[in-house]
Amino acid sequence: LEEIPRPFQNSGNILKQGYLEKRSREPSFFSSEWHKRWCVLTQRNFLYYANEKSKQPKGSFPIERYQARLDSQLRKDSRKKCCFQLLCPGKRSYEFTAPSPAEAQDWVEQIQFLLRDLSSLTIPCDEDEEDEEEEEEELSRDRDSSDSMNNSQNSTLNPEEPEPESEDIYEVVPGELPNSQ
Repeated sequence: LEEIPRPFQNSGNILKQGYLEKRSREPSFFSSEWHKRWCVLTQRNFLYYANEKSKQPKGSFPIERYQARLDSQLRKDSRKKCCFQLLCPGKRSYEFTAPSPAEAQDWVEQIQFLLRDLSSLTIPCDEDEEDEEEEEEELSRDRDSSDSMNNSQNSTLNPEEPEPESEDIYEVVPGELPNSQ
């Protein structure tokens, strides 16, 4: 049996999906203000399709920095308790109607949970680089201290071996030759 192709079906990062009615940005005289769309919430984006078999989204936007809230003022009919909005200052807002008030509440909760999760995972790049540098320094310090421990153990293990006599060390400066007598 061949499976029905669905958007993002194999991606594994879908948090929620289902049919919602999306309000048109610019409703025309001839078309309805609300259009049924297959909506997909991923870990980073909100996408909407003409239907669940569509391969190309009709639209998508990064969900980060948006806010989700129920809004019964979006409609005046019996479905007003099924409405919610996605808002972001300085960006387009999106208005949806779910099949039921419970489903609208679930969409809002899923989006709010995701947004809290995204904000807790946001770590500036500079800190990451500093952490990596600190780890590298610690590793090299560990290596240095283990080398010096090995050297000190070797010298205590073989006390009969005389330590090498130190020779005078001269610094040769370019252009100058040591005095040869």
